[in-house]
Amino acid sequence: QVQVVESGGGLVQPGGSLRLSCVASGSIFSFYVMGWYRQAPGKERELLARVFPGGDTTYEDSVKDRFTTSRDNAKNSVYLQMMSLKPEDTAVYYCNVGLGQRTYWGQGTQVTVSS
Repeated sequence: QVQVVESGGGLVQPGGSLRLSCVASGSIFSFYVMGWYRQAPGKERELLARVFPGGDTTYEDSVKDRFTTSRDNAKNSVYLQMMSLKPEDTAVYYCNVGLGQRTYWGQGTQVTVSS
């Protein structure tokens, strides 16, 4: 079982920035495919970005010019730097671990973009 814990959410004004962190347990973190998702009220959970074991990243079009993900294998951590935030970015943000056919989720962290 892999434990996944997100942090860094909060209230931010439109146009502001926020950095989310995610720590995942396990001695083989460097092999994990790490993903960031979000779920807004009344909407389905959507994939935002992934960072692969070698450090390659992919992004959904809706965030690729504003969000950046990275990983630090020495700290078993992955990050999501979010810039130019908009009210429509308000959602619960989740970190996901992919390892083969197994997947693990964190509990999520709330991000609210409002003035």
